[in-house]
Formats: sequence, structure tokens, C-alpha cells
Amino acid sequence: MTPESTRRRAFIQISLLSLSFAVLVLISLASVFLLQKARKDGASVAHTLEVENQISLAQLQMRRAESSERGFLLTGRPEFVEEFENSSGRVVPMLRRLQLLVADNPVQRPLIERSIALAQARIDKFKQLISLAQLDRAEEARRLVQDDSGREAMNQFASFMAAMRAEENRLFVMRTAAADRSQSLTSIVTTAGSGLVLVLAGLSIFLVRRSARARDEAEALLRENNLNLESTVSERTTDLREANEEIQRFAYIVSHDLRSPLVNIMGFTSELEELRSDIFRRIATLSREVADKQMPEKADSDGEPELEPADQQLSEDFTEALAFIKSSIGKMDRLISAILNLTREGRRQFQPVPIDTRELIENIVSTMAHQAAEANAEIRIEPLPEIVSDRLALEQIFSNLIDNALKYLKNGVPGDIRVRGRQKLGFAIFEIVDNGRGIDPKDHQRIFDLFRRAGTQDRPGQGIGLAHVRALVRRLGGTMSVSSTLGEGSTFIITLPMKWTAATNRESRS
Repeated sequence: MTPESTRRRAFIQISLLSLSFAVLVLISLASVFLLQKARKDGASVAHTLEVENQISLAQLQMRRAESSERGFLLTGRPEFVEEFENSSGRVVPMLRRLQLLVADNPVQRPLIERSIALAQARIDKFKQLISLAQLDRAEEARRLVQDDSGREAMNQFASFMAAMRAEENRLFVMRTAAADRSQSLTSIVTTAGSGLVLVLAGLSIFLVRRSARARDEAEALLRENNLNLESTVSERTTDLREANEEIQRFAYIVSHDLRSPLVNIMGFTSELEELRSDIFRRIATLSREVADKQMPEKADSDGEPELEPADQQLSEDFTEALAFIKSSIGKMDRLISAILNLTREGRRQFQPVPIDTRELIENIVSTMAHQAAEANAEIRIEPLPEIVSDRLALEQIFSNLIDNALKYLKNGVPGDIRVRGRQKLGFAIFEIVDNGRGIDPKDHQRIFDLFRRAGTQDRPGQGIGLAHVRALVRRLGGTMSVSSTLGEGSTFIITLPMKWTAATNRESRS
């Protein structure tokens, strides 16, 4: 599976999950809204039913009050008075409650107000007639009952109630339809949303399972690749170790074999230097014989005979050539010795021990005190971390770097060399800072190559020191770099593990 397809699949899964979440949120919001609306519509329907029920009760109590009043006037029985008082006392409160129920309806408000006034007037009339009958004026009360105005008032009250009931019936139909629509919409939204969620969930599960299978396949392939990689790395490591050992053996053999002809050259050069006097004495003798001159008797005791100017120049050239040969032989001998030392150092097994790096560098500085004094330089040691590493390797590393710092100071400028260190993420970082000549940035890598040097070649050396230092640092599992500008000093930075082990030694050697 390519990274592009992996990203695309992850994007699709995230999009589906986001869409599912959005659908759930929308369904929840829509369901809550519709449920609230259905509840409100249901409450409106219940309110309409309550209003209609209140209208019926008020009208019923009004009729009972009228019937009780008529029954008392016809029979004179007192129980009709008690029933009248019970019914008439309920009519107005019921109408008042009805007035509160329809207060938000502009159609019902004038109807209920007129109904309350009419009902109150009729009840007062009923009470008046009952009072006349109780005062033995029943005949007068009956004549008043037969008046048509009472019937018209009751009919008008009934018409008011009928109008209110008609309005509530209209509202009931409208509100019932709204409630049905709300419930239908709620059911549709819930059903459709649930189905969509199930579809998205199924699709997500499918994609997740497919991703899981792809992940398992990738993990299996990765495990197989890791096994192959480990095998390949092990083989390459073995090959590199063998090649490294072969190179070291080759360097040792070549260096060792080079020393034999070099010794012969040195021997024959010494013999040639010893023959020089005899050669030029014979030349002088031959020159004098040709010039019919006698050789002075003291020539044997005085050493060199007197030579002609041309022969004298030849003698000086011969001596100079021998000096060049001896100088080159000496340089070659030192290079061979350095190569042999490098190969021996490469075969040496490092031994990790706890090291007080400040004490180690103080010992190195004390051995270079005379050299520092001659160079008019001060070596300052700042706080340094303690590490576990190979002591001899560290001595060689810091000795070379401090020696280079003293060697390449600027003429006429007091030297200032600082050694400082710090810890970071399990590593110790050492810096050797000087105010010397500095190194041109284009030579920053060149100085670490074997037999390569940078800048003016006015100091002794074979170009091996920094290459040796970097090789040691790498074997110790660290890194080495330089930061420098020509004429502004140099800073050599060495990073080493705080705790170096034999396993690190094997890895670094490979």
C-alpha cells in the first residue's frame, strides 16, 4: 500500500466518521426540535379539550341553576333552593377560569366577557325570583318567569357558549393536524436518520476492517522485511568487519614491508655520505694532477682537500641532495610509524571505565604546561561531565586537540584555549575552543582526511592527528565536527555517549 493510498483511506475514514457524527448531531437536534413541537402541539390540543370541557361544565351549571329556580317556584320545596345555590355558585368561577384559558385568543375574549356578564345577571334574576317566592309572592314570581326576556337571555348565553365551542372545535382540528404532522416528521426523521447512521456505521466498520486487514498485512510484511533487513545488516556488518580487519592487516603488512627497503635506503645513504669525502678527495687529486700540482701532505689529516670552484659547487649540491634524501627518509619513516600506530590502535579493545574528564584533561594540560608557556597561552578548563568510556582513547583525543590548539595560535596574540562540556539527552558534548588562526570553511572536511592538512604548512606534522581523533571518536560511538572561520579561532565539538559499553564498541568497529 502506497503512502498516497494510505492517506486517502485515512481521509475517507475520518470524513465518514465526521459525517456520521454530524448526522447524529443533526438527527438529535431535529428530533429534539420536533419532539418539542409535538409536545407543544399536544399541549395545544389538550388545552382545546380543556376549554371545551370548561364550556360544557359552565353551561351545565347554568342550566341546573335555572332548573332549580323553576322547580322551587313550582313546588316550593327547599331542596331546590339548596341545589340552586350549589349550581349558581359554580357558574361564575367556571366562567372566570374559562376566561383565563382563552385569554390568548382574541376571538374568545369578547365572547367570554359577555357570557360572564350575562350569567351574573341571570343568576341575580334567579335569586330575586326565589326571594319573592320565599316571601309568599310566588304568583308574582311565576308571572316574571313567564316573561320572554329570561328565555332570550338563556338562549343568548347558549349562543355565546356555542360560538366559543365552535372556535375551539376549529382550533382542535388545526392543532390536531399540526400534532399529527409533528409526530409524522419526528418518525420520518428518526427512521431516516437511524437508517443513515446504520449505513454509515456499516460502511465505517467495513473500512475499519479493511484497514485492519491492510495494517495486519503491512505489519506482516514489515516483520518479514525486518527479518530480511536484520539478516542483510548482519551479513553486511560481517562483511564490513572483515573488510575493516583486512584493511588493517593490509596497512600493517604494507607499512611493515615498506620499512625494510626504507632501512636499506637509509643505510646506503649513510654509506654514500661516508664515501663523499673520498669521492671529492679523488676529484681534487685528479684535478691537481691535471694542473701539474702536488697535493699537500696535510691533506689526509685536514679532511677535505681544496677543490676547484666548480667541484666545490658540486660538493655542496651533493651534500644538499643527501640532506633532502635523509629528510624524506625521516618523514617517510614517521608516516610508516604513524600508520602502524593507527592499525595497532584499531585492533585494540577498548575498556569502558568511569572517567572524571576534568581530572583527565588537567593531567593532559599539566604535561603541556611548558609548551603553553612558550606559546604565551592560557588553557582554561570549565565544568565537565563525568562519563564511562575508554580512558586511553580519551587521552589521545584531547591531547591531540589541545596540542593542535597550541600549535596553531596566531603569532603575537596571547593564546586563550577553553575546554568546556555539557550533558544532553544521554550524551556528553565537549568543546575545545581557541583564538588561533582558524580554518577556512572549505577545509573543514579536508582536515579530517588522512595525510591532509589545511592552511600554511609552517608547523611540524604528518596530517594524521585529526584523522586519528575522528576514528577514535567514532569507535566510541560519538561524532566530531568543527566550527571555524579563518582568522577567528576554532571550536572542535565532540559528542560522546555518557555510558559507553562493549556492545557500542562492536557496533562502532563494524
